[in-house]
Amino acid sequence: MHTHLRIARPVSDVARAQAMYCAGLGLRVVGRFNDAEPEGFEGVMLGSEGCGYHFEFTLCRGHAVAPAPTAEDLLVFYLPDAAQWRSACARILAAGFVEVDAFNPYWAERGRSFADPDGYRVVLENDAWSNGDQA
Repeated sequence: MHTHLRIARPVSDVARAQAMYCAGLGLRVVGRFNDAEPEGFEGVMLGSEGCGYHFEFTLCRGHAVAPAPTAEDLLVFYLPDAAQWRSACARILAAGFVEVDAFNPYWAERGRSFADPDGYRVVLENDAWSNGDQA
């Protein structure tokens, strides 16, 4: 079964989220909607070509939904090449993310954790992903 994953999150500033995630993670706009929607939602969808996922960041003017991430709500990106990983860490900091201590020490073993202004966390892991033999 082939599926596409959409990760939707409320944010306090859609334009800021777009700018930071595009600059910091190399994402691009794949869709958007604005206040013209009858329900008062605005949002942007960000992704990368060929990926089976995209992120949606939304704001509802009529019904405030505050971002409420925890220290374990993580987006983890696996970057096995050390030079690419270091470059990605520099880019995400330059985009306005701040480095934070990982709540779970596992993520600090081979990676670095960052947070956006709403508190959502991104881990850049200097390792390759593998499902191994798990089903």
